[in-house]
Amino acid sequence: MAQGKFFITAAIPYVNAAPHLGHALEIIQADVTARYAKLIGHEVCFLTGADENSLKNVQSADKEGITPQQLCDQNSAKFRQLYRDLNISLNIFQRGTDQKKHWPGVYKLWQALEESGDIYKGKYAGYYCVGCEAFYQAGELKNGKLCPEHATPLEWIEEENYFFRLSRYQEALQHLIQSDEYKIIPSFRKNEILTFLNEGLQDFSISRSKKRARSWGIPVPGDPDQIIYVWIDALDIYMTGIGFGWDEANFAKWWPADLHVIGKGIIRFHALFWPALLMSAKLPLPRNLFVHGYITHGDQKMSKSLGNVVDPFPLIHKYGIDPLRYFLLSQIPAYQDGDFTEEKMRSAYQADLANGLGNLVSRVATLCEKSNLDLLKTDISLSETCPRYHATLKSFNFNLSLGLLWEQIREIDRFIDQKKPWELLQKGSPEIGKVLQAAVDEIRKIGLLLAPFLPQTALKIQDQFKNPKIKVQPSLFPRL
Repeated sequence: MAQGKFFITAAIPYVNAAPHLGHALEIIQADVTARYAKLIGHEVCFLTGADENSLKNVQSADKEGITPQQLCDQNSAKFRQLYRDLNISLNIFQRGTDQKKHWPGVYKLWQALEESGDIYKGKYAGYYCVGCEAFYQAGELKNGKLCPEHATPLEWIEEENYFFRLSRYQEALQHLIQSDEYKIIPSFRKNEILTFLNEGLQDFSISRSKKRARSWGIPVPGDPDQIIYVWIDALDIYMTGIGFGWDEANFAKWWPADLHVIGKGIIRFHALFWPALLMSAKLPLPRNLFVHGYITHGDQKMSKSLGNVVDPFPLIHKYGIDPLRYFLLSQIPAYQDGDFTEEKMRSAYQADLANGLGNLVSRVATLCEKSNLDLLKTDISLSETCPRYHATLKSFNFNLSLGLLWEQIREIDRFIDQKKPWELLQKGSPEIGKVLQAAVDEIRKIGLLLAPFLPQTALKIQDQFKNPKIKVQPSLFPRL
């Protein structure tokens, strides 16, 4: 990342239900990247929002006996509360039902697609998954009849819709992705998209009938009997949130996005549909797409549709913000799926946090207080600290980044065991100053490098070790 502006987005989740642990994983991963960008000198804008104009929300509202707007208000508030509780450094939360700051940009995008000649009306017939808000071809179905994402039965839909000429952008998309002009990370996800592209792109439906949409959503300009497809509406949140359609100066400042962070289940929308829509609208294209795996629970993807979700709020209350952030970042592989159990979380808390980092900080602070020495305040050069740390963060390998930091923690522990400063203290040896200074310098460095991952913990370490005389403070991670 060259110094300058950095615009990052997390995916725009459906708010048909309360957030689950999978949502926490993604927003924390994006938050680490945003905080790291700030750490190395960028001006950062971090955006997410609420995907509200979907049939899923209408159906969920029906089940709860409330209106779709009431459901969206209630669940969007829960997502915002989760982000606050996880200490997410979010700048913008853009809702799909915001008629002042979102709808004008959706109309503007639709008009641009029309002006390019890429919208036409036609009849559509296909298998539709309400959970994905997507159509599937017969060859994509699981066991010949189920949604490949949720393994649930699909609905056969036949109706007249508006279509987008995706097929027109086949070659342009192949060049864009093959050349890494729009870089997909990790590379095996890029290869998946290129394989899909080689099969040939088909035009896709970008509206649905007002009747099937239950009149919920953004009407097609000039045709109130049709509702704009939720994926056109939701993807546009990345732009409307920063001013597209209502604050063009701010939009020009931040667009295009430097990074979209998404889960693997929505890769085609972001890797193919989204850049094609932007090409058609003659708008700049995003630069990078990071695709993470899922949290599994009981060997299945954690999903509201499957009913196997884990509520993150009790975990935050029980273990704390940073311990949950640590588990999700260190124990869930950045590129692959990873399993969650509370037993695994307890184990990581005790071994890595309480007995690892927490014990080291307490150990060194106790020795410093007993020695009553004035320690030097040394400058830490971020550019000279652990090149592998920076490399892993720039490739979004968060688990590897934390692995490097915990290896440094173990190195300091080994250094202390070898030098035995408690014996030097008893003897009154002048060597004690050198040993403690070296240990404190390394802890100060960890306090800096830990900031994107565990911001509260990093701040506590920085505050505790900033003065010449270091005092014992309450344990960073009390034993459970």
